Amino acid sequence: MSTPTITPKAAEVAVGDELPPLRVQVSRADLVRYAGASLDFNPIHWNERFAREVGLPNVIAHGMLTMALGGRLVSDWAGDAGAIVEYGVRFTRPVVVPDDENGASVELTGQVAEKRDDGIVRINITAKFEGRTVLGKAIALVRLR
Repeated sequence: MSTPTITPKAAEVAVGDELPPLRVQVSRADLVRYAGASLDFNPIHWNERFAREVGLPNVIAHGMLTMALGGRLVSDWAGDAGAIVEYGVRFTRPVVVPDDENGASVELTGQVAEKRDDGIVRINITAKFEGRTVLGKAIALVRLR
């Protein structure tokens, strides 16, 4: 059973505060489930031969799945996914998902970069795979109470 998250109050948040880090193992089974939910059945996400034929090192995670992990980092911290009022990223590098028991480890961190008078805070998100950034300009705006 998980501990309920308490939404941070705007008065308690300061520029420079770090969000609790999040590490997610992405497996091939996760890619299948995401493909079914998103209806994105592009073979680069499940067919090794095809992925290699188009120049990829192997099957890769859906970019939007990787983006969603960044959203999870922020919504876990905020305690409410509805608190995210804006979120955008640039996809800079793929997450290669091997066909083994471990899959790919994506490490996510975030930091409060700006605090506005209206209760909105800007969170800069970093997502890394094998020590390299996979999301660029990952920024979420969050409305705190």
